[in-house]
Amino acid sequence: MALKNAEQYRSSTKPTWCKDCGDYKVLESLTAAMAELQLEPHDMVLTAGVGCASRLPFYTNTYGFHTVHGRALPAAIGIKVANKERTVISVGGDGDGFSIGGNHFIHASRKNPNITYIIMDNEIYALTKGQNSPTSHEDLLTKINPYEVIEERINPVLMALSFNTSFIARGYCEDQDQLTDMIIQAIKHTGFSFVHVLSPCTQYNFKVTYESIRKRIRQLPDKHDTSDRITSMKYAMTQEPLYMGIFYKETRPTLHDKLEHLRGMALGAVGNPSEYTIKDVMKQFE
Repeated sequence: MALKNAEQYRSSTKPTWCKDCGDYKVLESLTAAMAELQLEPHDMVLTAGVGCASRLPFYTNTYGFHTVHGRALPAAIGIKVANKERTVISVGGDGDGFSIGGNHFIHASRKNPNITYIIMDNEIYALTKGQNSPTSHEDLLTKINPYEVIEERINPVLMALSFNTSFIARGYCEDQDQLTDMIIQAIKHTGFSFVHVLSPCTQYNFKVTYESIRKRIRQLPDKHDTSDRITSMKYAMTQEPLYMGIFYKETRPTLHDKLEHLRGMALGAVGNPSEYTIKDVMKQFE
């Protein structure tokens, strides 16, 4: 196999994100991670929902599945169950992933499929030209909240920790070396890995800029114990500063492991499956 560089994981389709959008840098970190791991493009599938960040699969030289709004994770899980040899990555934004797609995040964490979930969080609905998203600041006034914001913002990393997601990291798109390493570790992790990426919108969110993020972020301590979920929650709870790094990781049975175990139990119960008929199936329901 000839060695591949990051550019070989890019498609011929040119990104149509706005100038200086943080998602360009996420795409660069993702393709750099693919190159570092020397993954075969034909063995990879990216799924996405709807939104600016969900355009990303168009720009990669892999298989892609553009689903409906908020449904990228169920598609990713189905693809992985159907073919466990595929490297499956699901991508999206804060609106797609935490609003209409929020419940899928909960249940993906429960199932622990061996897939990676990358959320590019710009804290606004940018594709529809600037409405508040679940992660928007409480003082961000927009065309749908011209007087005040009545909903509290969510904390994605704290949510993931409460769901016991088996790998949780937060990165900043501008720190591409760290983000690339996070994505590599997330893909290599056996189980459901979540990477929360701060990715500013330069057109519609003037509260969250490259400069404002730089002032807020701080790295997790070098000696942070990634197996300690309670301590990880303490770091996740603070917004000032906003901590970057790998918060938590745990190795536990994946969805595939559990399905294989269940399959073995079922085959053991029926004996020789080749001799098992529909009548035998129906007897179980008498």
